[in-house]
Amino acid sequence: MPERAVSEFLDWLSADHLPSPLDPALHDWLYVDKGSLTRRLTDLANGAFSVTPLHEAWQALRADECAALGVPPESEGWVREVYLCGHGRPWVFARSVAARSQLTDSGLDLQRLGNRSLGELLFSNPAFARGTLQACHYPADWLPAERRADGLWARRSCFRQNQLGVLVTEVFLPELWQAAAITP
Repeated sequence: MPERAVSEFLDWLSADHLPSPLDPALHDWLYVDKGSLTRRLTDLANGAFSVTPLHEAWQALRADECAALGVPPESEGWVREVYLCGHGRPWVFARSVAARSQLTDSGLDLQRLGNRSLGELLFSNPAFARGTLQACHYPADWLPAERRADGLWARRSCFRQNQLGVLVTEVFLPELWQAAAITP
């Protein structure tokens, strides 16, 4: 399905808009804000946490991302895709985006993060405020080819500092649920 068609039908839901309750353990991972996911994954991996960069570039943002950031459709932005890994295995696919129009003169340099966690940067800066956590089943076509699967849970939230918005999407891969002993 083309990206535009997928994003028109994608329902990102906050916890209070879920049609039915989730398993408490799954709800905890998707909706309970315990601070940085990096810290939570590091704890689960007993310190064996790493970030594997996959893709970083200026490109057109998806329709759902533009709407969440409050920018015009097809705006250009910085896109960063990484795996958050425990014990060297991808546990989370993360996609972070910021519109070029908002990023200019913001002082935030997303282009030099390398294998550092964006979450740690955002949570260590008190000027950023985290918006509402939303979740959905992430479209398989939006995942890296080697991780494509239907029905994977994802969550996202927008971090704001003045006019700058950074939208962080985290897709929970089956390896994470195995490590956390959860059946989604």
